[in-house]
Amino acid sequence: MKSTFLNINKIVLSVAVISLMGCTNLDEKLLDEVPSSVAADPEASLAAAYGQLGDGTFVDHGSVFALQEYSTDEAILPTRGSDWGDGGKWRAMHEFTWDPNNDVIKTTFNQLTLGITKSLTAIGSINQSNISNKALFLAEAKGLLAYYTYTTIDLFGQAPYRDPDNLNAPIEIKKAETTIDALITEVEGLIPNLADIKTQNTHAGRFTKQAAYALLADMYLNRAVLKNKTAATFNFTEQAINVGGTDMDKVIQYSNLLINGGLFSLESNYFHNFDINNDNSKELIFTIVQKKNSLRNADNDLAYMSMERIQKPSPDNRGTNASCITPEFYYSWNGNHDDPRFQRTYQYEDGTWFRNDGTDVSVPSTSKVEGTGKPWFHFNRGLQVGQQYGPKILANGNFDMTADGRIKVYKLFTEKNTTLAADFTPELNFDNPAEAVFTQAQINRGVRNFKFEFDPGYGNNGTSGMDVPLYRLGTIYMMRAEAYFRNGNVTAALADVNKLRTSRTNDALKNNTPGVALTSLDANTLFKESGYELYWEMYRRKAMIRFGKFDLAGTAKPATQPYRRIFPIPQATLDVSKEFTQNPGY
Repeated sequence: MKSTFLNINKIVLSVAVISLMGCTNLDEKLLDEVPSSVAADPEASLAAAYGQLGDGTFVDHGSVFALQEYSTDEAILPTRGSDWGDGGKWRAMHEFTWDPNNDVIKTTFNQLTLGITKSLTAIGSINQSNISNKALFLAEAKGLLAYYTYTTIDLFGQAPYRDPDNLNAPIEIKKAETTIDALITEVEGLIPNLADIKTQNTHAGRFTKQAAYALLADMYLNRAVLKNKTAATFNFTEQAINVGGTDMDKVIQYSNLLINGGLFSLESNYFHNFDINNDNSKELIFTIVQKKNSLRNADNDLAYMSMERIQKPSPDNRGTNASCITPEFYYSWNGNHDDPRFQRTYQYEDGTWFRNDGTDVSVPSTSKVEGTGKPWFHFNRGLQVGQQYGPKILANGNFDMTADGRIKVYKLFTEKNTTLAADFTPELNFDNPAEAVFTQAQINRGVRNFKFEFDPGYGNNGTSGMDVPLYRLGTIYMMRAEAYFRNGNVTAALADVNKLRTSRTNDALKNNTPGVALTSLDANTLFKESGYELYWEMYRRKAMIRFGKFDLAGTAKPATQPYRRIFPIPQATLDVSKEFTQNPGY
């Protein structure tokens, strides 16, 4: 939803105060305070807590995304020639060589902790106020605190807390194994005071009852792991916290409220969930609202990072030739290339298809970039493999056009090696198999992911109008399928997997054919289906740990010890904080 975030106009100016802070320097002071002018305004403090979701934390490739995806088989950011070396901090995420001094780990920890800080500030400010929506806003602030804390204990095993009503209260450290049950109980207790989505001016960008149901399903699905993340096996069918069956029964219970509640439905065009106008998707439960031309931050990284530099959605934009997927993940799609989630071809309004196969001569220039009015070239979506095609920029800075004003389509060559065809290969053949480093002659290797739509309106990686999904109905179906499976109800699990497969349809070039149902389901197939539905949505690391895949060797990754399932507390934090202790193994 692109209207004022909380439908309270005065909040927008207050968020500007927050944005001027930048990231709190947690090396200097843990749980730093929010400016008093914001803390005194309960509505502004709540907006600031929401804003931290999108201030890099869950939208930039170098924060939560890096830890949840670059550490898995779904995503890798290798060094390409002279680009993306950066002291090895990106490769370390995939090579499993990170340590407490890694800048990506430090950034992520700081951003999440700042989210905890802002949520606590909002809780304290709302508690001291007499605003008319006090119960609702307080429940939302506590819901955000639970979400930030859950993500922090999942990644780092521990998270800070301070009594929001006592500025002199000492910092407490919440450990994953003892905190997960308290978090679940807290969120369950918030439900009566939360709004149903699209009531009381709420939308998918607010923490509603439905966001709480999704978070609870997620927490129960991972409860066994959080209680002992380095265990050889996990007891997924442990008795739930309160009466009502096992952990998996609770996943099913909360998933049912979302699936059967009539508020959401699966999008037949899977990629609409990741369009820059996805705020009208019927599938989105809890998202990060991104707005262009506003004081709120937004980020185009999820689309920008995987495009080659020569791939230009407009004369003013390009990709950056960085991240890709691994051969393991690409080849897991064998036999499923007709799945509507694998790839989608773009069709222009006049009926022209951009096939990206060498047969394209030109496409219309009638699609224009918002804000500049320049021609917008639409690349296809999903996994892009093989020789790439697209527009060429002339010396005058504009697209090369035909005599009748259409955009010419050319075979593309990499920008930094102009004789090397932009031919994306599934294989990632590193000269040293243990290090994800390519020479300049090898920089086009790796299948690219164009799942998220590139927004060419304002810069390359700076701004996007796409709302970033945190939970959507596809996520819920996948979690329920896994819960059914772990409960031994394979028939119900297969039905949920097939609901996802057959609800998605291909583009008209493939006759709008739906995905094909499976006839059987085992653990490996379920794991693959999880990847098909949720790739690059910051879900994979948790799934790999649950399915026993995270420690295995892979591309540029050796077999690793279970302690790597948790990231280290940054050394800079330990240097100034006596409360934290380093995680085992580091």
